[in-house]
Amino acid sequence: MKIRKAVIPVAGLGTRFLPATKTVPKELLPIVDKPTLLYIVEEIVAAGLSEIVLIAGRGKTAIEDFFDTSYELEATLEKAGRLELLKPFHETVKNLTVVSIRQHVALGLGHAVLCAEPAIGREPFAVLLGDEVMIRRPGKPSGIAQLTKIYEETGVSTVAVMPVEESEVNKYGMVKVTERAENLWNVHDVVEKPALGQAPSRFALPGRYVFDASIFEDLRQTKPGRGGEIQLTDAMTSLAKRQGLLATVIDAQRFDAGDKLGYLQANIELGLSHPQIGPALEKYLKERFGGK
Repeated sequence: MKIRKAVIPVAGLGTRFLPATKTVPKELLPIVDKPTLLYIVEEIVAAGLSEIVLIAGRGKTAIEDFFDTSYELEATLEKAGRLELLKPFHETVKNLTVVSIRQHVALGLGHAVLCAEPAIGREPFAVLLGDEVMIRRPGKPSGIAQLTKIYEETGVSTVAVMPVEESEVNKYGMVKVTERAENLWNVHDVVEKPALGQAPSRFALPGRYVFDASIFEDLRQTKPGRGGEIQLTDAMTSLAKRQGLLATVIDAQRFDAGDKLGYLQANIELGLSHPQIGPALEKYLKERFGGK
């Protein structure tokens, strides 16, 4: 089946960016001149998906408002002859259906994905974490498009993986894999944030997934783990053993925008490629750090 729908969990509190996120959702913090969330939406649209399911929490209504029409702003811009400032946004979302579902209790990523079931039904679907930004390389499909292609060819749920240093394994879900083909692995086990020296491999999960709808049953059967949360990684292990699960390394420029350093790196790198400010930013950095 063709993938049409994407789930974006956006219910997190953004505690790593307090006090900035006290009133502004972390997903709306800007990277150069676009909110983080819009980069993820662009990735979805580039993959040909047409429906987004937001899993939101209390205090995140600004995210829903972002997709709505702002009559006062647009009237002001039109009067000033500057409506073109919103044209890129309108072009991105014009053919999208956006659904928002409230996650009433924060019970983990697995629970957030399970909350999407009423909007997903029995269709396969994509999941993209709201603070992981993946910029496609010239001539390449978007990150999530690379996963949907594998699913549509094989009928097997597929997730993105990335190699990390041994010292970083306790920050990610880690997978146990065997090679199936070039840049394609069979997943046998998934471990959430293992202790150093206990990871089943050096392949981590960077927050891009395509699942068969049967994972909802795995999520319902998953018992709460650490902190009383339902871990998506536990359900993925169940899915891998029951139906199979594939992994691939996505060819894209990745930024962890949920981390302060990653967020700053995203602003610098995307700022350098920005047509309006790129040359000036490069000049400043060279002068600041004495480069040539």
